[in-house]
Amino acid sequence: MRRAHTRRQEPPVTADLSPQELRTLVAVAADGGFSAAAATLGMTQSAVSHAVRGVERKVGAVLFERGRYGARPTAAGAKAVAHARRVLRMLDTLVAEARGAGAGPDGGDTVEGPLRIAAFRGAALHLLPRALEALAVRHPGIEATVRVVREIGAGTAGEVAEGRADVGIATIGTSSPVPPGLVGDVLLEEPYALVHPAGHPDPRSLPLVDWAENCSSYTRSWWSEQDWIPSATVQAEDDGTVLSIMPALSLTGAPPTTETTDLGAGRPTRSIGYVTTPELATTVAVRALIRELRALRPPRSLDG
Repeated sequence: MRRAHTRRQEPPVTADLSPQELRTLVAVAADGGFSAAAATLGMTQSAVSHAVRGVERKVGAVLFERGRYGARPTAAGAKAVAHARRVLRMLDTLVAEARGAGAGPDGGDTVEGPLRIAAFRGAALHLLPRALEALAVRHPGIEATVRVVREIGAGTAGEVAEGRADVGIATIGTSSPVPPGLVGDVLLEEPYALVHPAGHPDPRSLPLVDWAENCSSYTRSWWSEQDWIPSATVQAEDDGTVLSIMPALSLTGAPPTTETTDLGAGRPTRSIGYVTTPELATTVAVRALIRELRALRPPRSLDG
């Protein structure tokens, strides 16, 4: 079997990286190889390989492991690719904001172009639509897209850190702080409630359905202190299933076959907020979205 090899890197050469070099790094990482990246970029494979070697010389680190099945970013490469995505995004923002400076009807700034949002399922379905509707009225040139990301591991914040999203709607708080290198704030607090079939005479006797997503260590600690909550007997991948205990946002529009029961004053809550990069936090599009999110009244189910 042919084994992947790691080349010894030459000392760095002081030189600026061009936007095209950054695009090449991103394409190789996204496509998993030099040939596929060449097709994406409209270049030859040798040109892509030459460009990557040039970047590695400038950076002074090996960025990709070359092997039989393509190219995989090294630890240094993963960092470089994340920064490349973010730098390319800021170059696009530079153009968009310069064109829109003072171009609004009242002399304010306007902006056109994409706004990439990563959100977990509940936020994408029940929180973002109203904010995006208002955003489209005030800033019709912003082209918002939403990518649903499971809030497990790096989650939506990881999409922002990696440069794949401009804003992430995430579960944040004391047990899930804003990751280093990002900025953000809490938008709302939502309580958890007991969910059960409508009309069940003893809902607390039902077996617990557990899920991995959007459940902090604080919430699980609360669960463990409740004598009446049994051990989970069913595992679910997300909150699309009727669960025994769910956050309020996920209960928006629940079917009439289910009922919810308040868990009392000591019930656990979940903090939902936004995360973005320091450089994007001051841009017109991101600030506009955050204003619309803050202006939302919590859905009725969040009021307790």
